[in-house]
Amino acid sequence: MDAAELDQRDRTHDGWIPPHLVTHLLDHGHRDTVTDLARTGDWFCAVGLARTLAAEGRHDEALELLAPYTATGWWKAAARTAELYEGAGRPNEAVEALRPAAESGERSALAAHARLLARAGRATEAYELLRPHVEDWFLAEALVDVTAGLDRDEEVAALLAARIGAARQRGCPWCDDPACGRRDLEPSNAIDLLASVRERQGRTDEAIALLHTRDVTSVNHRDQLADLLARHDRIYELRAYAAAEPLGDAARRLAELLEERGDVDGAVAVLRSGVAEGFGYSEVYLAELLARHGRGDEAIEVLRSLWSADDCLVDHLCTLYADQGRAEEGLAHLDELRARTGRAADVWEVFRQRPRLLLARGRVEEAIEVTRSHPEGQSRYAVEYLAHLLTEAGHPERAVALLGEAPAADRKDLAVPLLRLGRVQEAVAVLQLRNPPPVDLPPVGYSDTPPF
Repeated sequence: MDAAELDQRDRTHDGWIPPHLVTHLLDHGHRDTVTDLARTGDWFCAVGLARTLAAEGRHDEALELLAPYTATGWWKAAARTAELYEGAGRPNEAVEALRPAAESGERSALAAHARLLARAGRATEAYELLRPHVEDWFLAEALVDVTAGLDRDEEVAALLAARIGAARQRGCPWCDDPACGRRDLEPSNAIDLLASVRERQGRTDEAIALLHTRDVTSVNHRDQLADLLARHDRIYELRAYAAAEPLGDAARRLAELLEERGDVDGAVAVLRSGVAEGFGYSEVYLAELLARHGRGDEAIEVLRSLWSADDCLVDHLCTLYADQGRAEEGLAHLDELRARTGRAADVWEVFRQRPRLLLARGRVEEAIEVTRSHPEGQSRYAVEYLAHLLTEAGHPERAVALLGEAPAADRKDLAVPLLRLGRVQEAVAVLQLRNPPPVDLPPVGYSDTPPF
């Protein structure tokens, strides 16, 4: 085995059984198949089987299984080995298993190694390991994590404050006003991390003041300031912030808090206000909230009344129609949406809700015919999607027939319906097909005059 190839195949799943299908095989009595694949180089099978063995208390067997992968020097194998040692109550061996990868400069291994040290009661070592890397946002986050409870908060705060103080104002690319651009922070999350340190010191007002100075307020639709205000029950401040925060993430957090307290009507009112203000996808959050509390009809009306051809909104609406047993009404809505918006309702991302609703009504042949009639109905992604729908609707044999017509290189999606039919060896064979090697394209020259 070679570390570079292992890493490449881990990222692409090339020729290996995907983790969720490894779990399926283990759960359905095919451990021997997984064992054979693990011992012949399938990393995902090795990890899945090792975790199963560890759960059974067979830690030494699990470690032996991963040993050939770890011997390549691949950091992810070392990390999984460390995980097994830690689970077996052998923290120092876990630390040593990951140390070579951390010392090689692999930043993910370095962060994982530091966290291992902290969990092993060696947080001071973790702090010293990460301190020189405070300008890296990923390692700075690990630094803040490992120093919790270490009585080094003032030192960590000073490091982060220095980075904030050294930040330069980045000029705006669209105008000459230097105050218009964002700060050039390294690490980019220095303010967020310093606020976290201040909060755990009990200096909540300072943390709040810091978070009000951010350039970017939300990451992955979560707003740290809104979360902090909710944790400290500062609901009046959260309401004021939600009214001003333009992305709608603070309003969503306020609605979550009200729902947690049993004030569903209050949560609904907050999200309805977000819809009126045009906050991003407040309609979806509102519909999900209503559906969670048995108000499916209201949830459908919220999204239906928009008459939007946005594929995300249509997806959520058709899910509600299907979940409420109203697939026929969903199909009628799609017909009317097409009459209102024309071609916008015929793009594949919107149109694909039609076969989904047809299958919810048991109209299998019509779903297949409708998909095939679409201009993109013969494309790989359309065929894969229809096969997935057929499989989930209890027709794996139809999915196998559909995918069996595809080119050999595109047949890996056969695995799931084959497994549903109990044809395990055939499923494994298609998953082990390797992707063709990438084509080396000639370098593209550059010219600043036509034809470029």
